[in-house]
Amino acid sequence: MKFALIGAAGRSMSRFRGMGNQKTRLSSIAVFISIAFMFLARLSAVSQAPPASPQNQQPHGTVIFSRSTDETGQTTTTAGPAATTPGGQPVTAPVATDAEREAVTFTAFDMEVHLRPAAQQISVRALVTVRNDGRSPLVHIPLEISSSLTWEQIRVAARDVAFTVATLNSDVDHTGQLHEAAVPLAAPLAPGASLQLDVTYSGAIPQSAQRLIAIGAPNDVALHTDWDSIGVDFTGLRGFGNVVWYPVSSVPVILGDGARVFDEMGEHKLRMAGAHFRLRLTDEFPHGQAPTIALINGHPAPLTITQPATTGSEVPGVATASLDTPALGFEAPSLFLATRTPKQATNTTLFILPGDESAVEGWASAAAFVTPFLQGWLGQAPRSQLTILDLPDPGDAPFETGALLVTAIRQATPEQLDGVLAHALTHAFLCTSTSSPPAWLSEGVAHFMGTLWIEKQSGRRKALESLESGRTALALVEPSSPGESPGQPLAQAISPAYYRTKAAYVFWMLRDLAGDPALSAALRAYHPDDDARRGLGPSAGSDYFEKLVEQAGAPSDGSSSLGWKAGAPGDGSSSLGRKAGQRRDLSWFFSDWVDADKGLPDIAIDSVFPSHTEGDNWLVAVNLSNSGYAAAEIPVTVSNPDTSVTQRVIVPARGKATLRILIQGRPTQVQANDGAVPETEASVHILNLVGTGSNSSSSQPGSEP
Repeated sequence: MKFALIGAAGRSMSRFRGMGNQKTRLSSIAVFISIAFMFLARLSAVSQAPPASPQNQQPHGTVIFSRSTDETGQTTTTAGPAATTPGGQPVTAPVATDAEREAVTFTAFDMEVHLRPAAQQISVRALVTVRNDGRSPLVHIPLEISSSLTWEQIRVAARDVAFTVATLNSDVDHTGQLHEAAVPLAAPLAPGASLQLDVTYSGAIPQSAQRLIAIGAPNDVALHTDWDSIGVDFTGLRGFGNVVWYPVSSVPVILGDGARVFDEMGEHKLRMAGAHFRLRLTDEFPHGQAPTIALINGHPAPLTITQPATTGSEVPGVATASLDTPALGFEAPSLFLATRTPKQATNTTLFILPGDESAVEGWASAAAFVTPFLQGWLGQAPRSQLTILDLPDPGDAPFETGALLVTAIRQATPEQLDGVLAHALTHAFLCTSTSSPPAWLSEGVAHFMGTLWIEKQSGRRKALESLESGRTALALVEPSSPGESPGQPLAQAISPAYYRTKAAYVFWMLRDLAGDPALSAALRAYHPDDDARRGLGPSAGSDYFEKLVEQAGAPSDGSSSLGWKAGAPGDGSSSLGRKAGQRRDLSWFFSDWVDADKGLPDIAIDSVFPSHTEGDNWLVAVNLSNSGYAAAEIPVTVSNPDTSVTQRVIVPARGKATLRILIQGRPTQVQANDGAVPETEASVHILNLVGTGSNSSSSQPGSEP
């Protein structure tokens, strides 16, 4: 399955609610499994083993609650034993409102995390800074953690506060529930104002797949998807959307209610972007079982190991690590701690289980094979090392954040591994040890590089077919017009259909607009620390990268890298043959495709008029229209059995353009677009010219004929 199908498929479910609750529940399972397998189809093939049969696979987690849905769609939840809340007053109904939850933005975390993996226990003290981004003063601050954890103490201004604790049904946590503390304030927090809270909580995090089991997922599928837990050999806490191990504020959402769970996950990452994150980790490990790798938010954190002074098995050792991140990227904070053996490969460190030693050579060969290709586009050296962490079970769902890939390291074909490494290593080239680019750059460029690798191995047609596999899902979620809905501008995108699929298309179009050398130069010049200094978050724009592309397209020596000719949208001129040294204004493109979501173009060949000039030359006038609200520069090809001529033209939004192409020999076919520009209905348009007066036309989804 492709990245692009994740968010779009979730949205599509809301259109079919009338088909019955059972179908909705099954659709929820399918969409959730797709979002859990967050990598290319190749990676799923590499990492998955045949699952254990349901009758032999028992859940490892604790049943927190059960849930059922009646014929009217109403959800009924039966809670298990009430959690103890020594620092808060349990209440049967939430005190906080959705408006209060949406208003809270976390701007800083300073966390002390203590793990006792033998008991699957975590204890946390955190200083969290929140800002009121709502329109009204806040009288409560809602703070949520997993339902398997217990609030102990909350202090404001160095004083203990009495707070209530409610249990919320929300599938952003693997238990399907959250414990929400509503913290009353002595004085309302004004809009734009910030407040620091000192919070303490603890509890166990065993594996739990209750949210998936509750909607009918088979046990083995659910357990291979929700593998988060604390353990001696492996601790994996993927954060919001999987296990809420740090304080959050979110609107409760349930699987089966359209794409609300996945939208809330994206909103959480977007609102966290730019937050300062500091964590100090202490791990008490059993004697002789020290962890060898710690990863905080995808970044390796050096471990300091203190072995017990005595050899007695009852005395644990202590491992410590820390990370101070100036600004989070588009990510959910994550924590991994494992006992693995490190193996080195080109720009990559693999942390493997003993039984997977034989697979390392194949992964190392793939990393070495794709690195020169990535160097040609992104620079000679990556800004960070790619880390690949071996999952405990070969059937567990892969996970990716920044330059970290958590997956089962198994034997696979070179073709499978090459594609996986082309994508994963791109993140290593773009991410630094402390910061990551915005999602549309990080994921968009990685997906772009993955399709360029396909082009390198199998040609442009196969690469565009790979893009086309996600276009339908993108078209489904795009607004039909800017006035219908705000959509998702790429800098504020929360759905993978946008920040992965649409962003990859954007880089393909920039490639055709500016040329390979200019786009490569812009990608090399881009640095995520520059974005961090400018301030990431919902207000982050794209002007920085736009300037890099424009500057790279204007050679200082006066020579043209690809010889483009500047043309204004709708002037009908070809953009081939740009005047030497002339900088091209790309503001129209970034305005329509990045800074705002104007939907997709919808191109049509209105008419074609071939005219015989002299000798064997023909002048072909091609009239094009665009019924969409986004302008697009597309290739137009006139061909006959002996030759073809391609020129490019910008077709303005809700407008028309005429292109005249000179070709030798009677033209027999006209093609508009080749699939590199995504459209609403089809991305390849073909008009066959029959005789002198009759034409036949066809549109194809996105592959060349």
